[in-house]
Amino acid sequence: MNSITNTELTDRLAAIAGERHVFTGQPETERYIVEWRGLYRGNPVAVVRPGSVAEVASIVRLARETATPIVPQGGNTGLVGAQVPDESGRELIVSMERLDKLRDLDVDGRTATIEAGMILEKVQQLADDHDLLFPLALGSQGSCRIGGNISTNAGGTGVLAYGNTRDLVLGLEVVLANGDIWNGLSRLRKDNTGYDLKQLFIGGEGTLGLITAAVVRLYPKPRGQRVAFAGLKSPHHVLDLYRAADKSAGRSLTGFEIMPRIGLEFAISHLDGARDPLADPHPWYVLMEISSNRGDADATALAEDILAAALDDGTADDAVISQSQDQAAAFWHIRHGMSESQKPQGGSIKHDVSVPVARVPDLLARAAKAVEAFMPGIRPVMFGHIGDGNIHLNVSQPVGMEKQAFLAETDRINELVHGIVLDLDGSISAEHGIGRLKRHLLEEVKSDVELEMMRQVKRALDPDNIFSPGRIVTI
Repeated sequence: MNSITNTELTDRLAAIAGERHVFTGQPETERYIVEWRGLYRGNPVAVVRPGSVAEVASIVRLARETATPIVPQGGNTGLVGAQVPDESGRELIVSMERLDKLRDLDVDGRTATIEAGMILEKVQQLADDHDLLFPLALGSQGSCRIGGNISTNAGGTGVLAYGNTRDLVLGLEVVLANGDIWNGLSRLRKDNTGYDLKQLFIGGEGTLGLITAAVVRLYPKPRGQRVAFAGLKSPHHVLDLYRAADKSAGRSLTGFEIMPRIGLEFAISHLDGARDPLADPHPWYVLMEISSNRGDADATALAEDILAAALDDGTADDAVISQSQDQAAAFWHIRHGMSESQKPQGGSIKHDVSVPVARVPDLLARAAKAVEAFMPGIRPVMFGHIGDGNIHLNVSQPVGMEKQAFLAETDRINELVHGIVLDLDGSISAEHGIGRLKRHLLEEVKSDVELEMMRQVKRALDPDNIFSPGRIVTI
């Protein structure tokens, strides 16, 4: 490997991608180097924005030749620090934002071949334009990019019916650590010809290769859809409503989210246009989405039957069903904005965890009790995808407490929450990934055998440790 000055490196990057697509200083680099929550602020050697797969491959070969670590970046919306460079001044950000083209749309086969830099909301719109559905939905869908979604195996609110991002990807194109381009852009739903190599890169957080394009699955667009907002007394009642809805609706149940009263109050206070959907306050809320291939009348009838039974037997205390797409969007706006609405409330320590669905009420009760005992006045804001057991167990600082003093207790609060999660046979990372934030925690919860298997995969695919060093595992 050759040593090289920063000037020589940026000159060679400019020769590959064009001078106007290489940034080395402020203000051009600012939006690439700060993590969304402000937990990480990096110092890259440069930011480069390739415009083709060939340019990506050339950049990777240059990085390998010069021992320059690469940090791939999509929309910079990740929450575990994987996409932000470290402070060494050595890491090169490779932004995928210019690789944002649609390469192919197969309506009959219900697939789209898209480049990694395409914004998620655009993928959704492309599907919608052809009366199809791309079901991945996130709060950051207006700015996150599909390559990042794939690299983190993003979950979102559609997992209940459609699965994680891993379940939505049929094929990948990846630039490997030696600069080779692997064309695995298969559109086949059945292919048993050896190892399913794409699965190594889905959820790999940019540590094994640089995803440049993908074939994603599309679905028939529902002919009817209704979103309900219900008030309930407790998470146990929420679980009972989920069981009833799952039994009655089956695959027509395409969303089921739990939210606490405090989360709704934050949303009403800080999200544009948000208002309380119900007349009276309730301790807990459910957002339930019913989709139908028959039409709105069928979706309405199914939602009404589920909620009428829940109101009759006391499972739910009040509920309203959307009467228009705008009203449904307003309900989802509250849910998708729940993390964002915590920001104005000061410091927030966030946990992305999962437990078996039946244990969600125990998780919420035990975690709230533990953190409140540790720090009187702390405000648990626990919400998420109860249908797949994924809870965003966030805690906001006590009113009046100094933010940094609160954040200084992060490790202790993490220890309390994660201890409960593991005791309930759960995971410390349900959909956000490991990155830099949770790497030390991974070493605590994975066996030596598992960790060594991960390291062997990393050594095999990236022997020079070029891609995202210090994320997930170290070699």
